[in-house]
Amino acid sequence: MANIKSAKKRVKITAKKTLINQMFVSAMKTSMKKYEKALAEGNKELAMETYKAAVKKLDQAVAKGHIHKNKAARKKSQFTKKLNSLGA
Repeated sequence: MANIKSAKKRVKITAKKTLINQMFVSAMKTSMKKYEKALAEGNKELAMETYKAAVKKLDQAVAKGHIHKNKAARKKSQFTKKLNSLGA
């Protein structure tokens, strides 16, 4: 355990930032799952809305450094292919 005041503060700050990061990643995964569910139901309108939300969350995750930009690009590509196949 930290004895120095500044080290104790850093422990608190790290814990707070970790919680915020976990909340963001959880929200990102939830938006991705909602998109997958909309696809499974075959609901085109809902799929479009959830697609936009999922892509936005992926872009935000890249900007914040939560995921690698190539992973986000891969996921967006997969989502777009699935959405296009739903319309055909």
